[in-house]
Amino acid sequence: MPTKNESRAVKARKKPEQSTAPTVEGALASLKRKGTKSNREGMARYAITSDKAFGVSVGNIRQLARQLGRNHELALELWNTGWYEARMLAVFVDEPELVTPAQMDRWCRDFDNWAICDTVCFHLFDRTPHAWRKVKQWSSRRPEFEKRAAFALLASLVAHDKSADDESFSSRLRLIEKAATDERNFVKKAVNWALRCIGKRNPALNAAAVRVAKDLADSESAAARWVGKDALRELTSPPVVRRLAQKKTR
Repeated sequence: MPTKNESRAVKARKKPEQSTAPTVEGALASLKRKGTKSNREGMARYAITSDKAFGVSVGNIRQLARQLGRNHELALELWNTGWYEARMLAVFVDEPELVTPAQMDRWCRDFDNWAICDTVCFHLFDRTPHAWRKVKQWSSRRPEFEKRAAFALLASLVAHDKSADDESFSSRLRLIEKAATDERNFVKKAVNWALRCIGKRNPALNAAAVRVAKDLADSESAAARWVGKDALRELTSPPVVRRLAQKKTR
């Protein structure tokens, strides 16, 4: 006849194991607990508008992402909730190698503020094998944040694609010239961002970007003039010139 300890051991073996896999419900509950009114007000001050926001800092979102680990399926579920912080979290838990062009297009269509657009491009999309194609495709999009995504992604590639050759970037300067006349604030700022990033990559690209910036600075378009003059100011500044000279020497 089994002892009490043996009976308890048998029951323990028969007890079904509880899943410890992260769930979208659990992630949302964690985000909700960390949200604050002051953070939501701060988002509004920085033009980060969202009808569904808890008010969670990026630092807390990234901390939660580290706890959850990489999980492509969870990322898709988080994005589909529509919550701002859940979508930010999705960026940090998704697996770049599993992201498809169709997913990139779906998420791009959902962009409704500069913060989610830039975060997705800078921390996820630029690490996928489809990034370069999307720069060109999205550069002709009409919606403001979809078009911004093309140039935010291009700027991100400058920072993170160390193996890309100069032609990959210089050929995209034509996209910058074409989009520079767009008067919309979040488009022209991204176009300017991409131009400045390309011009700081190395001396050869600096020369190419400076030529484009000079042409834009003389444009009849007010938006293009702003893009060109602002980029020219940085790309010809002493700190940038010195840093590029050091690169050339090395």
